[in-house]
Amino acid sequence: MSVKISQNYKYINSTNELIDVSENLDQYSAIAVDLEADSMFHFKEKVCLIQIATEDYTIVIDPLTIGDLSSLKPIFENKNIKKIFHGSDYDIRSLHRDFDFEINNLFDTELACRFLGEKHTGLSTILEKRYDIKLDKRYQKKDWSQRPLPQGMVDYGAKDVFFLISLASELEKELENKGRISWISEECEILSKVRANMNNKEHLFMKVKGAGRLNSRSLGILESLCALRIRYAKQKDKPLFKIMSNESLLKLSVKKPVTKDHLKKLKILSPKQISMFGNDIVSVIHDAMDISSKDLPVYPRKKPPALKPEVPLRIKNLKKWRDKKAMNLSLDPSLIINKALINSLAIQNPKSVDALDKLVQMRFWQKNEFGDEIVKSLKI
Repeated sequence: MSVKISQNYKYINSTNELIDVSENLDQYSAIAVDLEADSMFHFKEKVCLIQIATEDYTIVIDPLTIGDLSSLKPIFENKNIKKIFHGSDYDIRSLHRDFDFEINNLFDTELACRFLGEKHTGLSTILEKRYDIKLDKRYQKKDWSQRPLPQGMVDYGAKDVFFLISLASELEKELENKGRISWISEECEILSKVRANMNNKEHLFMKVKGAGRLNSRSLGILESLCALRIRYAKQKDKPLFKIMSNESLLKLSVKKPVTKDHLKKLKILSPKQISMFGNDIVSVIHDAMDISSKDLPVYPRKKPPALKPEVPLRIKNLKKWRDKKAMNLSLDPSLIINKALINSLAIQNPKSVDALDKLVQMRFWQKNEFGDEIVKSLKI
């Protein structure tokens, strides 16, 4: 399928312009959407650009200049307008977090590609494979919060969304031919409800990979260092990783330097980091070393329930069936049923297709398409 390439678009940076274009968008049955954010450059990430394409034109919206984007809200909520994204999870969370937008009638082209058996589903890869179009990705990791935006970055944003309507139309036809359109429809409906986690009350160390291997004393130090990193990140308006990496925090929590000389000898941090944060780091570690043992944190671990002897055999049978089915359908096995659902099925052991309804993770399409085979695979 050939796609006509055009870079005609309109840059929207005023409330009145946005109101006018929002009223016009209401007449379309499908729009393609993409966004750019600044998570690589600031402590609190935000949406910096929203690109929308119709079959007739493309617009690039500047939310940092406009401020009030409420006129777009009814467009995203309108169930009669299909919203086409590619890899929408992050975008949906960000649009709801920043503007309280809810996405109804979602079609995710990245997810659709996965359900068609594509192994590499990045937009650049898909467009090159299907249309011989190469996207220029040089601006992908630039600071989208800068104003004014260089013309090349605006062009990049517009081009990223331009091809999605044609791609979605092609993918829908292929899904229909394979009898999988209901699969993707249900998955997109579930995906449209994801939300950013704004009320996380977990220990800070829970976001540091490897924290589960530390003892309580080191965990206490790591928690204090994480809090210190957040304080500096806020002050300097930088993302956490640009203050100190998780790996550095883990090493400091194990080595426990309580003097600046010791900190320097470890060579965990750069001289610049030691100059900026060194005094506070050794102070925080020193204070954490004095925390009473009874007040130290414990890494939360869920004790797995005792399993009946037949459960592992059911798991084995389900995986064997799943992997064979995935191979026949040329799909990633986890799309058929993932590990969590396999475990739940093996433990609960539903005796009939109707009993599958008791599993909250079970999709309707999985039950309708594979229900009989799943129940049969559980029998040992």
